Amino acid sequence: LVGEALAEHRGQDEQDFAEVRVELPINAHIPHEYVPQERLRLAAYKSLADATTDAGVDEVAVELTDRFGPLPDPVAALLAVARFRALARAVGLTEVVVQGPKVRFHPVELPESVQMRLERLYPGTLVRGAVRTIVVPRPMTALMGGQPVRDTALLDWAAELINTVLPKP
Repeated sequence: LVGEALAEHRGQDEQDFAEVRVELPINAHIPHEYVPQERLRLAAYKSLADATTDAGVDEVAVELTDRFGPLPDPVAALLAVARFRALARAVGLTEVVVQGPKVRFHPVELPESVQMRLERLYPGTLVRGAVRTIVVPRPMTALMGGQPVRDTALLDWAAELINTVLPKP
């Protein structure tokens, strides 16, 4: 409720302010070695959480680079997660979560033609219309004996799925 009140005060609607929960196995954080002071690290995390567009994430990236030097891989991954969160928010998603061997996207409402396309492009996908959720098998590094894709490769795959299948508002 406080978040909604702040959004209303800022002139944003509730949809723009909706929090997007992304739970994917990605090594994304700000290392102590990169930003040694906890207060500054927390401020950087807050700035990223407040960034709702790619341009906002880019501003945070420029600020971090200016203040602390070149971005280490975990910080670059954190910026990629923030960009992904902005993409998910733009199409109305509030959750992208790994559930065992699958990835759940919620809420999703797709016309039947798009559901068929989704199932053709991503075999094994479950469309649960009653709960407005799609559950897609997580990609593997190889067809036989491969490991589940992780880190930014999984993030790229999820972004590709969103861009390919989900309707833009």
